[in-house]
Amino acid sequence: MLLIEDERWVRVVVREVLRQTGLPFEIVQECTNGLEALDWLKKHEAQLILADVKMPVMDGISFVEQLCRLDDRPSVIFISGHDDFQAARKAMRFGVVDYLLKPVEVEDMTECLVRWMDKYMKRTAPTEASFSAGIDQPSTIEQVMQIIHESRARDISLTEVAAKVHMNPSYLSQYFKQQTGSRFVDYVVALRMEEAKMLVVRTSLRISEIAERLGYNDIAYFSNTFKKMTGKTPLEFRKTQVSDK
Repeated sequence: MLLIEDERWVRVVVREVLRQTGLPFEIVQECTNGLEALDWLKKHEAQLILADVKMPVMDGISFVEQLCRLDDRPSVIFISGHDDFQAARKAMRFGVVDYLLKPVEVEDMTECLVRWMDKYMKRTAPTEASFSAGIDQPSTIEQVMQIIHESRARDISLTEVAAKVHMNPSYLSQYFKQQTGSRFVDYVVALRMEEAKMLVVRTSLRISEIAERLGYNDIAYFSNTFKKMTGKTPLEFRKTQVSDK
């Protein structure tokens, strides 16, 4: 990633925000204006550029106009203040893929970069799978699913799974939703409730024993969750299934 920003303190903040996202990005160069960045790009490469809109010598708009002349130009994300927001939006016609408003927040940076990563992976796969830095989509989601299924008898958290697959929890949350169409927490609860229904119907275990077996210490909470998923309490569900047989 190439960072173009004339104010040093903003560059420091952007570096720290990027670090906190936990995403596989590295700022390889910092430039203070668009002209300096164009000179750097003549001899170096970057896959993504974060550029301020208002800068001395050559501003962000003029920079992306010049960048369009390159055959293999990097993607550009603008960093803009509220006062130059409209200018940033107009620059989209020059190939700017997204924009971040100052002050840049970790959540906004994460969402922006995840969107770019998704587009990049779809555009370059399978020839540049190496960019994923170990985040290979099919194998990663399979690994996540395996961890969830193996842990369905206890309350497993998104943070715990993220640590096991070496991913940022925020990115994993969005990645999981994209791959499965379901939120992580909803998927985990649904899986545990499917296990609960099987145990309610096919065993003679007490409801409290089933709740404990699935990692629920509060039987009332377990029963309420079960009822939300099935429309019946565990006991009602058991009686209905038995009577149907």
